[in-house]
Amino acid sequence: MNRLPPWAKKSLGPPSVLHRMKSILRERNLHTVCESARCPNIGECFSKPTATFMILGDVCTRRCGFCGVEKGVPVGIDPEEPRNIALTVKELGLRHVVITSVTRDDLPDGGAGQFALTIRAIRDTISPILVEVLTPDFRGDRDSLNRVLDAGPDIFNHNLETVPSLYGLVRPEAGYRRSLRVLEYAKKRRFFTKSGIMVGLGEAKREVEEVLSDLAGVGCDAVTIGQYLRPTKSSLEVREYIPPEVFREYESIARDLGFRYVYSGPFVRSSYNAEELIRPG
Repeated sequence: MNRLPPWAKKSLGPPSVLHRMKSILRERNLHTVCESARCPNIGECFSKPTATFMILGDVCTRRCGFCGVEKGVPVGIDPEEPRNIALTVKELGLRHVVITSVTRDDLPDGGAGQFALTIRAIRDTISPILVEVLTPDFRGDRDSLNRVLDAGPDIFNHNLETVPSLYGLVRPEAGYRRSLRVLEYAKKRRFFTKSGIMVGLGEAKREVEEVLSDLAGVGCDAVTIGQYLRPTKSSLEVREYIPPEVFREYESIARDLGFRYVYSGPFVRSSYNAEELIRPG
């Protein structure tokens, strides 16, 4: 196994800051991808404070090799979740909120309805605010996608995560072309679109360049590129720690392809510093 280089290590920050945010979230029975996916940026983000809210519970129906979120049979949907997220966003004074979810293939609409309710609850509670959604693929179902898009998010984010040759290992229940079509459809509906990939899973540079080209080809506005870090012992191992200069190279390639926004670096995650990265319009 590769040894973690110094530039790939990050402090969690003061325990008091983490405790305060966790207390607010537990009080309203809310989940964040920051906690559930064991994100290395949790200390920095919670101290701002900001968070990426994860709706539809904290158990995923898919078994992606890279993800630290619990896999299994999810429980039902909390009807108070949209309102509780809106109240928490207001309490924290957020001006840019990111809503993501576990994948819920057990639900007829994949959870799209809960996305729509959450977007509308936030809009009804706070103004002005930028609402970003980071959605699963909804198995490519257009009706589900339309339910989310009709609720009017400012930013539609769907991650490709990795290169096509690694999908069987990293995202065995997803499809590279299907995910591209999801982004393409959102762009055809004139939404600001965003996607992200991880590196260090065994991909070749050429493959990363091809993914960036494919994203540019479907009109994607923003892209994030970050180092894969193993969240649990049962997750895929890191194949390579990508040095900072390669991330700068990927950023240059993406900018040359015409992306409006590019964020590339070892600790970059899809929703990391989202409020600082993007100002659509």
